[in-house]
Order: sequence, then structure tokens, then C-alpha cells
Amino acid sequence: MAARAYWQGQIRLALVSIPVEIYPATKSGAAISFRQIHEPSGQPVQYEKVVAGLGPIDRDEIIKGYEISKGNYVLLEEEEIEAVKIESRKTLELVQFTDAADIDVLYFEKPYYVVPADDLAEEAYIVLREALKQSGKVALGQLSVRGREQLVSLKPCGRGIVMEVMRYADEVRKAQGFFREIPESKPDADLLDLATTLIDKKTAPFKPEDFRDRYIEALERLIEKKKKAKGKTILEDVSEPDRPRGGNVVDLMAALKKSVGGGAAPAKKAAAPAKRKPAAKKPAAKAPARKRA
Repeated sequence: MAARAYWQGQIRLALVSIPVEIYPATKSGAAISFRQIHEPSGQPVQYEKVVAGLGPIDRDEIIKGYEISKGNYVLLEEEEIEAVKIESRKTLELVQFTDAADIDVLYFEKPYYVVPADDLAEEAYIVLREALKQSGKVALGQLSVRGREQLVSLKPCGRGIVMEVMRYADEVRKAQGFFREIPESKPDADLLDLATTLIDKKTAPFKPEDFRDRYIEALERLIEKKKKAKGKTILEDVSEPDRPRGGNVVDLMAALKKSVGGGAAPAKKAAAPAKRKPAAKKPAAKAPARKRA
């Protein structure tokens, strides 16, 4: 196995111990990193450690400090920090089992593959995998690694088991603060029916290879063009999709109907203004009769 093990030890369930190795299930995707360049000289910008009033300093003179009040720090030596790190135990004890649906997706952070360390561990490993499948539960425990204690879950995945590092409660923001102002009212039944029809129309099996990072691809094309243009500025013409205007129910209904292929709702024609009848001309006033002398 080419990947380097993230952790090696044993899973313990009561009196049963299963030697395992844990490997990262993900890897970093394509990324493009930039350096800051001094344009007049074309040289990369360097960074120095400086202290106000003193200027540049040696890295050997730097220690860690925790700010307890403005401008006041508790200074900590590297040895002191190392001394309080939790010892990386070689045992992951499963202390609780719970329904998978009871854990909010926000608590899951990063997946790892758990594999048996040797042939002797396979039987107990398979028993644990099948027991998790049959019960529909996930196992919870805490894994000590690299000086930290991580909350983790184990659940079956095909022939194997996946461990997911989880967030602690104080690492997850409560949703109420973001959703409090959103009304609880139910939508119009016709609108809801059109929306579910659109979802059914676009439902398909998930194929991760169908999705690509278009921003990275565009950057790669831009860099290639710049190489050929020998440094000339190139501005990509990216057209933004037109944003729908208006937010009333009639617009939403029309948009949903058009999305599911039913066409937009016909707009009602405004009634033509009634033609005004020409005003009747008033008879001209008669001139007063002249008196005879």
C-alpha cells in the first residue's frame, strides 16, 4: 500500500482487540499557488521576522506566547508544550454505539480507511464490520494521535470500515443564529409540486468524476496563454448568467414551469384603454341684438 499510515494500533471492543492500520481516504486536489513578485525587478518578495523598534531578528530568539490581555503574554517553552501533550496511545476503545441518523453531518470532518493489520486480525475485523451493518449503528471513540485527542466514528463501507474524525460540540456553530429570521410558513402546493418534479427530473446516480474544479482549469488555461503571450496581460471574457429580476410568486411559478419543460405561464394581456368619445362642441353663443335708435 503506497499511502503512509496515519495511525497504527488496535481497536478494542470490551475484551476483543483488533490490530489495524488507518490511512487517509482523501488527498489534496489540484491547486495553483502564487508567489508575490516585485513587478519592477521581477524578483519574489521575501518575508523577515521583525520586532517593532528592533528590526529583523533571529528565529532562535522566538518562543510561543499566549495573550492574556492587551500586550501581556504568557511565554511557553517548546518543552513545556510537549510535556502536556496527550500520549499517543495505541488503542482506540469503542465506548458507545449510536444510530447514524442521530449524528448531524456538521460533526463529520475527515474520512480514513481502517484495514486489518495482518491476516490474524481479519476474522475479528469482519465480525465488527458485519455487526455494524446489521445493527445500523456507528461506533464512537477517542483517538490520541500527534498530541491531540480526536473524537472519531467507525462505520462499515463495502468490504471495509471507514473512520471519520469528528468535530467537538464547541467547534460547531448553532444553526439557529443563521436560520432564525427564515419563516416557518409552508409554500404554495403548486409551487412545491413543480419543485419536486424538477428534482425528480434531475435525479441521477452520483458520479464524482462528472464534477471538476472549473476555476483551476480556467487558471491553467490562462497560465498557458500567458506563457505564449510572453507576459502580456490577458483578460478572460467570462459572461455572467442573467439574474432573474423580481421575486413574486408569479415569477417563481413561471420559472419552475419553464424549468420542468412546461413553458412559462402566459402573461395576461392588459386591457386596452377605452377610447374617449370626442367631446360635443358647445353651440357658439349668440351675439346680443343691437338696440335700434
